[in-house]
Amino acid sequence: MAVTPFVDYVKIYFKSGDGGNGKISWRREKFVPKGGPDGGDGGDGGSIYLRGNTQYWTLLDLKYRKFINAENGVSGQGAKKKGKTGEDIILDVPLGTMAIDGETDEFIGEITENGQMLLLCKGGRGGKGNTFFKTATHQAPEYAQPGEPGVERVVVLELKVLADVGLVGFPNAGKSTLLSVMSEAKPKIADYPFTTLVPNLGIVRYKDFKSFVMADIPGIIEGAHEGKGLGIQFLRHIERNSVLLFMVAADAEDIKKEYKILLNELQQYNPELKDKPRILAITKCDLTDEEAQKKIRKSLQRIAVEKVFISAVAQIGITELKETLWQKINAKEEA
Repeated sequence: MAVTPFVDYVKIYFKSGDGGNGKISWRREKFVPKGGPDGGDGGDGGSIYLRGNTQYWTLLDLKYRKFINAENGVSGQGAKKKGKTGEDIILDVPLGTMAIDGETDEFIGEITENGQMLLLCKGGRGGKGNTFFKTATHQAPEYAQPGEPGVERVVVLELKVLADVGLVGFPNAGKSTLLSVMSEAKPKIADYPFTTLVPNLGIVRYKDFKSFVMADIPGIIEGAHEGKGLGIQFLRHIERNSVLLFMVAADAEDIKKEYKILLNELQQYNPELKDKPRILAITKCDLTDEEAQKKIRKSLQRIAVEKVFISAVAQIGITELKETLWQKINAKEEA
């Protein structure tokens, strides 16, 4: 089955519709030689919106759309007929999509809820016909308003995956395996680095019909914040996760060192990430005995982070991990 390409960054030129011109027109009938003005108003130009859609998880549909123009409003007509309003353009995007002005870097807004609408470019107002300008002292105005031009702007759309839990670890830490065990997601799993090339989302079922969303972020390597490996391409997705689950394999040469490298990469990318709730999962613990696990616990005593020992393959510690994650997620929401 073909894999849908993951696109999390697009840059598009947008233009809303121009407003239609107002009409200069006069009522002319056989027995009404001086019927007065009857020019109609122009229609408003179409606007451009983003709309949140939980069925979308990538900006792929917008990747090849470099120019998006909304419909112009139609000019007014005689007999006080208003011109047709230009049709709006509504673009469905995944939750976590941010809109930024491509020229000024101004933050326009962010889509965080299903059905949420965000205005990118408002359509130009239609001009008033000469009927609008008729007054008691000015019975025959010979002018009408032109329609306002639409708004033109270059907008960058950037997606940051929204999830309750983000998995952070080096390639081959077992993140994809854990996601496949804890949820119904089916990420690609293999025994070589960078198996995961795109973020994967899974719904983790908890007791009493509760659930939370877990995201498998592509593996980090030392120097990722400088662009090494997959670089900062996916570090941005970690920013939007409520809780971070650091994962280091039990057979790693130096678990404490690996954890610190991961933490440093996140802090170098965004210092605020150090304040996010986090848990350290020692994975592949089925490859170690109790004595080895005691040594690992002792070596990690001075690291102020909650620790769990798990094995996704052997289903060890998975229930405890769910409990711990659920408590962390809800503790953050209640804070």
